[in-house]
Amino acid sequence: MSPTVEVRGPARDGRAVVLLLHGGREHGTRPARRGPAWARMVPFAVGAARATRGSGVAVWVLRYRVQGWNAPAEDPVIDARWALAEARRRHPGAPIVVVGHSMGGRVALRLAGDPDVAGVCALAPWIEPGEPVPAQPAPTLIIHGSRDHVTDPAAASSYAARTGARFVRVDGDGHTMLRHPLVWQRLVTGFVTAPRPRG
Repeated sequence: MSPTVEVRGPARDGRAVVLLLHGGREHGTRPARRGPAWARMVPFAVGAARATRGSGVAVWVLRYRVQGWNAPAEDPVIDARWALAEARRRHPGAPIVVVGHSMGGRVALRLAGDPDVAGVCALAPWIEPGEPVPAQPAPTLIIHGSRDHVTDPAAASSYAARTGARFVRVDGDGHTMLRHPLVWQRLVTGFVTAPRPRG
């Protein structure tokens, strides 16, 4: 069983890569499917692909091997690092922007110190006490709904303050990002299309 990516845009030698990471569970060894957690990332993938059409940007949606974080294994981090390596191989020198929701947001924050990651956008990230902070994180945007009862907006705000990330609260929205979807879409698309140097 291997992680997989669904690709929009150039298959090789793109100018940049947008890597989207779906949510999951704290524990779970069943195969990750194209269920609701995966489907939540599709509108962001479509929006990023439309906004960058014709500009050589590859948009990837990663599907993990299994559903869970599964500490201490941290399975989705392993899968995301595989995706980064694949992106380097297929698009050498291209900057990579990572967007993750919930557990995927936690994974994205773990990748913020990678030298090939040019930016990280964490949507309603799952953040635990003592969450490690990269020494030199890429520019990071954290977005959280004020009525999220699955992951903690206060923990996300505190993490942003510790790391210098930009924090945006979406008033009245919850974990599924369905109350104000255009707000989330506008913020994510603006972040992934911001000019960034190559390499």
